[in-house]
Amino acid sequence: MIELALIGAAGIAGLILGWLLAKGRYLPGREQARQEATGLRESLQCREEELQALRSVLEAEQQERVKAQTRFEAAQESLKQQAELVEESRRRLVETFQALSADALKSNNKVFLDLAGGVVNTLLAEMKGDMDKRREAIDGLVKPLQDALKRYETQLREIENARQNAYGDITRYITELMKTQERLHEQTRSLSTALKVPQVKGRWGEITLRRVVEVAGMSPHCDFIEQPSVQTESGVRRPDLIIRLPRNKQVVVDAKLPISAYMDAYAAEDEKTKKELLAKHAQSLRNHMISLSSKEYFRQFDTAPDFVVLFLASESFFSAALDHDKTLIEDAIDRNVIITTPTTLIALLRTIALTWQQHAASENAERIFKGAMELFERIKVFARHFERLKEGIQKTAQAYNAAARSWEARVLPSADRLKRLGAVKQDNCLPGVEPVDEFLAEITLEEDSGDSEQSLRESQPEELPDDLPAAEEGS
Repeated sequence: MIELALIGAAGIAGLILGWLLAKGRYLPGREQARQEATGLRESLQCREEELQALRSVLEAEQQERVKAQTRFEAAQESLKQQAELVEESRRRLVETFQALSADALKSNNKVFLDLAGGVVNTLLAEMKGDMDKRREAIDGLVKPLQDALKRYETQLREIENARQNAYGDITRYITELMKTQERLHEQTRSLSTALKVPQVKGRWGEITLRRVVEVAGMSPHCDFIEQPSVQTESGVRRPDLIIRLPRNKQVVVDAKLPISAYMDAYAAEDEKTKKELLAKHAQSLRNHMISLSSKEYFRQFDTAPDFVVLFLASESFFSAALDHDKTLIEDAIDRNVIITTPTTLIALLRTIALTWQQHAASENAERIFKGAMELFERIKVFARHFERLKEGIQKTAQAYNAAARSWEARVLPSADRLKRLGAVKQDNCLPGVEPVDEFLAEITLEEDSGDSEQSLRESQPEELPDDLPAAEEGS
């Protein structure tokens, strides 16, 4: 029973560990699985502690049982010896009685038989009483052991029931895990089948490309080509995306790459076939890169791009090809083709977005410069008008001062004479008129504004160079 319990506990631990490993691999809820595994592990630990305690009790009881068994065997041996002794005594008595009966048969057969029967019955009664006492003593020793064994069996049955329940839970979890794994396999097969269809594959690449452009924040500067992804009569593929750069430059992105060999490789059962299909995948990527670097491909565009971006919708497509074609990146760069994945394309688009920001800042500075020059010219015109206004004010001041002098020199003396002659009252006086300053503050106006224009031009930020910096390798 102990070995079975240990084997059951080891089996439970193995099933729990296997279930946790499988669930951690295939189910997204690994935290929940970890918590469930912790609970099951704690429950198993408690059961193991209880089993260890019961094992200790069982070992003690077994030792007592061995001692009782030894005493029982000794008592049985003693009883056996006594039974043999009784049998020997009975045999001797029978022989004696037979001898005596042969002699006394003729004289008193009935009395002899009664006497012999009484003696035998007495001996048998004594033997039976002795055996009952010994049996009671043995039962007194064995009964506690039997009670302990019954308690152990009861506890062991409870542990077995708990193990069966735990095993049932684990079985149910494993069944659910197998069902989930089967669903994942079905979905994987469906996805693999769908990606082998050109329309679905092209749509997936287009959606991935759009998502990358949105993440990079380059949607306003990117034009997606909505034509179907098929080859033209000249065998040239149409691009999926054109990225506009400052000064009418452009970057072409092509995302149409056959991945059938890659999908077949990971569906292959033997390693040799898988390697051959991955090598075929790498070769198809190289062939597509060479076709993108051809002159016919560049002739499709009004402004020839500096380079073409070959976009792979998954990092694994690129890494699998590089494992079988180590010089793919260098050869692509030599042919002005940059192979990108979602991560590297985002970095490239972020760099282009920074170029657009610098271009916008340059255009804004140009507009500010033109506005400043226009404002400067208008200030010059306004200053001329203000100068003419000053001249008019000075002429008015001169006329005013001439009138004031005439008032003081001619009008007031005549009024004073009339006042002295009594023509007017003495308290009726004419006010005096004070002259004003004829010279107003000068406004400095530089007729030659070349220095100012030169300073404005020097403050204008430099324009971006026509040639954009080449993208780094692998970006």
